Amino acid sequence: MNPVVTLAVGEAGEHRPLIITLFSVFVVATLVITVWAGRQTKSAADFYAGGRQFTGFQNGLAVSGDYMSAASFLGIAGAIALFGYDGFLYSIGFLVAWLVALLLVAEPLRNSGRYTMGDVLAYRMRQRPVRTAAGTSTIVVSIFYLLAQMAGAGVLVSLLLGITSDGGKIAIVALVGVLMIVYVSIGGMKGTTWVQMVKAVLLIAGAVLLTFLVMLKFNFNISDLLGKAADNSGKGAAFLEPGLKYGATGTTKLDFLSLGVALVLGTAGLPHILIRFYTVPTAKAARKSVIWAIGLIGAFYLMTLALGFGAAALIKPDEIIASNKAGNTAAPLLALHLGGVDSSWGAILLASISAVAFATILAVVAGLTLASSSSFAHDIYANVIKKGTATEKQEINAARWATIGIGAVSIVLGALARDLNVAGLVALAFAVAASANLPTIVYSLFWKRFTTSGALWSIYGGLVTAVGLVLFSPVVSGKPTSMFPDVDFHWFPLENPGLISIPVGFLLGVVGTLLSKETPNAAKYAELEVRSLTGTGAH
Repeated sequence: MNPVVTLAVGEAGEHRPLIITLFSVFVVATLVITVWAGRQTKSAADFYAGGRQFTGFQNGLAVSGDYMSAASFLGIAGAIALFGYDGFLYSIGFLVAWLVALLLVAEPLRNSGRYTMGDVLAYRMRQRPVRTAAGTSTIVVSIFYLLAQMAGAGVLVSLLLGITSDGGKIAIVALVGVLMIVYVSIGGMKGTTWVQMVKAVLLIAGAVLLTFLVMLKFNFNISDLLGKAADNSGKGAAFLEPGLKYGATGTTKLDFLSLGVALVLGTAGLPHILIRFYTVPTAKAARKSVIWAIGLIGAFYLMTLALGFGAAALIKPDEIIASNKAGNTAAPLLALHLGGVDSSWGAILLASISAVAFATILAVVAGLTLASSSSFAHDIYANVIKKGTATEKQEINAARWATIGIGAVSIVLGALARDLNVAGLVALAFAVAASANLPTIVYSLFWKRFTTSGALWSIYGGLVTAVGLVLFSPVVSGKPTSMFPDVDFHWFPLENPGLISIPVGFLLGVVGTLLSKETPNAAKYAELEVRSLTGTGAH
């Protein structure tokens, strides 16, 4: 192990009681919130939408807590620390994506549905096939996103507790999975929302503290910070220019374009973000929550510049890579360096920032699990299997059982993905969401001619294309940083499938609609249009 990493683990070892205390305090505090919220969860509306009682600001805070995941805090900081300018492209893509969500889907979705994306699609189409497709897509996207959070948790806690064995890392992933099952099955949307709000405040406070300490070290001179980062990286001026990661060949340039398209369009199709619009009482509050989220998320992503370039300036790249091949430990190691590598303050700062990152992971996995279990219970169980005859109690019980199943799957896959960059993994989830969910949502809300057949072609076609290309991409095999580095069965050259799979999703929606003999329900579309624009009749 690299000397600095060994020292980080050693320092953490000396202060292990403090580290375990900080982690325990957060876990216990969030469990208390969850149990309190669980006691107030009486109906399906409480479990799925928090009783629609949250204000625009509260929901905006929760949305930002849901969105600023391990990818933002650990993955982007690591990507900037290793690749400079090209790493910052993740921040830009994640932020710009919110404009698409605000302008296209936030208000119409809040007005048109009750609890899930399937509600909107099923409004003017055949219930059972469309809800099955929407539920399947939601679960697949959520599991891709969960992979990133699980990988981040394994890396983070292993660094702090000095765990180097694969078995230990897998045990950590399993612990996170168990905690998320508890959060969702007991607290529902109310508990998850409060946990996300607390976590957003902690994460922003942690980022502000690190940003302040980085800038203080360079006398608040950004030019000095960037210059030192470029020198320390060993890449010189190229570190501050485009092309270090995505400009070497034509393929990497295409990969960058594919990544950008997936990031910008993906947010508007992410299930755990979409269901947040149902937790507010009005469409105006939904708009307000997105505006709050853009402000908070924008400020945070600006701070990732200081975190990433600060890590590049103060830590050698091989030291970051020695700790984690994908760079996911750059932010915690930066905290150690800012406090002093051989000092108690360094260990305390490392423990505090890592506890915040762990809080981030727990809150996001809870949101993701809630989105997928809600979609299974409400769309597949209640409306497909039970054909609308399930009671609210049966529906909530189905959601809780689904939570256990989805938790188990994500633990297994998270253990396999523990060495991949978490920002890259999240980008894959964005690509799948933009390929399968976004075309169907846009066509349902804005295209009168759209039919059930078009929706099914779009969802399943986008889903199969995106997931299929990922399976045969360098993310899974063929590279030292792949999920299976010792085998090579990849034939698709790009790491992100968005450039191909997103146009395919949109195109198949059109082809499926034009080939179908189904007559669109014009009256239902007119009703949906009025409802999506005005909120009349919204639940």
